[in-house]
Amino acid sequence: MIIITKTNELAKVCADLKGVDFFAVDTEFMRESTFWPKLCLIQIAGGDVEAIIDPLAPDLDLAPFLELLADESITKVFHAARQDVEIFYRLMGKVPLPLFDSQVAAMAAGLGDSIGYDSLVNKMLGISVDKGSRFTDWSRRPLSQKQLDYAIGDVTHLRDLYPLLRQRLEEKNRLSWVDEEMSILTNPKIYSFLPEDAWRRMKIRNYKPQWLAIMRLVAQWRETEAQTRDKPRGRILKDDAIYEIAQQAPRDRDALARLRAVPRGFERSSLADGLLKAIHTALKDPKALAPPVSRPAPMPSGLAPVVEMLKVLLRIKAEQLDVAPRLIANAADIEQLAAYDDADIAALRGWRMDAFGKEALRLKHGEIALTLNNKRAIIEERQTP
Repeated sequence: MIIITKTNELAKVCADLKGVDFFAVDTEFMRESTFWPKLCLIQIAGGDVEAIIDPLAPDLDLAPFLELLADESITKVFHAARQDVEIFYRLMGKVPLPLFDSQVAAMAAGLGDSIGYDSLVNKMLGISVDKGSRFTDWSRRPLSQKQLDYAIGDVTHLRDLYPLLRQRLEEKNRLSWVDEEMSILTNPKIYSFLPEDAWRRMKIRNYKPQWLAIMRLVAQWRETEAQTRDKPRGRILKDDAIYEIAQQAPRDRDALARLRAVPRGFERSSLADGLLKAIHTALKDPKALAPPVSRPAPMPSGLAPVVEMLKVLLRIKAEQLDVAPRLIANAADIEQLAAYDDADIAALRGWRMDAFGKEALRLKHGEIALTLNNKRAIIEERQTP
């Protein structure tokens, strides 16, 4: 294991990794009190290279490693990659490709629903991971040998897992499943934090233009403040407060002070002026400033039996495929599918369509039936008259 604190050391390790087909990557970061994650460690393992990069070292420039991440001839292997990729997206301005997420791959391979790294290592490699250093302050220096051993284990085991997972997926003919899921994970839009898009993370609880306009502009204001101050969104203003503000439309500090979800004393803070400015802007022209959302169509009546039949079919198909039902469709998907043949849901696209969606539509149209055989639910073709 190499501990890298200088740019020339990093450049040499990255040169050694240039010829590998893949390498495993993990990070340790802190985010409890900041908007942007504070990167504390980067662990890498590929071929014979096992290294820990210290991004907090004063004499280290990450450029050689970021260049390696951008090399599309090498697969980058992560576990539960989203937060790691978010960090590198901010540093690089793009997603490191190609990418392989072992958690997604494990689900597709029938190894469990959102399986944790420790469980996956134990199940496939027979190794028990020491969890003692999981909750630690990775920004403190020096790090103990126990912390370093824990950190490097996250990628050395991942390096050994990758070929086994790929082989299992190839045997089940499911590599295309993982590729499809990776296309979602590598979409740059999910790593973009444009303040004007902040309303999309909020729940739509009211469809009146005034409510929507206030919610949109206050969410945008909060996102800007959180990023500028590098504070978590909730430290600026919680979601519940935004919903109450959208409902009550307070126009001055006294009105703000009367809201239950707004912290006591907030109306006297430096943040209050910006918040009130956002509200007043929204009130000038709510229809023009409301986000483009429409009220969902009411669900047709009498769907309950169809929903239950589709749930049974989902369980049958999931058992046949040896995957968790939730990987194929969730409860909301099933309700939409029960109501609409052309529902905009994942279960009617890609591998999920082949695994479940086609049969679900056939069940709805009476082309197949569910029946019992030796106390087991099975799928049968219906005889047409």
